Amino acid sequence: MMERMGISVDKNALNVKNIAAVMVTANIPPFARIGNKIDVIASSIGDAKSLSGGTLLLTPLKGVDGKVYALAQGAVTIGGAGAGGAGGSQQKNHLQVARIANGATVEREIPMRLDGKKTLTLSLLNPDFTTAARVAETINVSIGEGVAEAVDSSALQLNIPEDMQGNKVAEFIADIEGLVVIPDTKAKVVVNEKTGTVIIGDNVTISTVAVAHGNLTVTIKKEMDVSQPGPFTEGQTVVNEQTDVQMEEEKVNVITLEGGTTIGELVRGLNSIGATPRDLITILQSIKAAGALQADLEII
Repeated sequence: MMERMGISVDKNALNVKNIAAVMVTANIPPFARIGNKIDVIASSIGDAKSLSGGTLLLTPLKGVDGKVYALAQGAVTIGGAGAGGAGGSQQKNHLQVARIANGATVEREIPMRLDGKKTLTLSLLNPDFTTAARVAETINVSIGEGVAEAVDSSALQLNIPEDMQGNKVAEFIADIEGLVVIPDTKAKVVVNEKTGTVIIGDNVTISTVAVAHGNLTVTIKKEMDVSQPGPFTEGQTVVNEQTDVQMEEEKVNVITLEGGTTIGELVRGLNSIGATPRDLITILQSIKAAGALQADLEII
């Protein structure tokens, strides 16, 4: 790079610690025009310890087709801090990933025209047959019968009315965006065993089941009993080994959860027996194995 700028430097004499090789990525939003600004992410791919205070040089951003769609450059910002010396170091959050707000300029547009469209496909963020049926019904009631048709759980086909097929397709989409639909929520429990996090949906119910959860503690202790004879006697030293085994079981109460128990009642019942998040994970898995948890249990 310095040679391109007309500076002649022996590369073997350089020993820099303030240059990092990074991978720069960005997402181009729909209908982005030439000159629009987008955010970029710079991630270190070398041995750099931190990108704090760095500046990204002019970087072309290419698509999968090999064409340049945007140019990025600018000062980077990181969401952490770090300091260290010969004796140790401290670090908060990641120092090797940086962000540049509005750091790239779109140089090539992705062709997309709405004018003249007769049909559109509406994709749901969370596929669900009930939600798709509700969306189709709401659109047909608001705009007109036969406009929306549920294809499957994740897509709807929209038939654009003839009076909007010209230059009013954007208005047609805006009318649909303004409609309010209550999505169907799935009864689901998500458990993260690595962090002990449990997320339980509102529609989760429990069938009639009894829950008992306690801890069993076993303690084994060895002691040496030495019997030594007096001085100037012909006696022998005797060593006796004594083993003491104790078993202690935590006293807990058995709680009964009636059929149709809600999530609030479940949490209050488990708290009453002193269940921790780790205990809650085990209890939920056992309830699911017993067939009493009326929800999907997902372990991540």
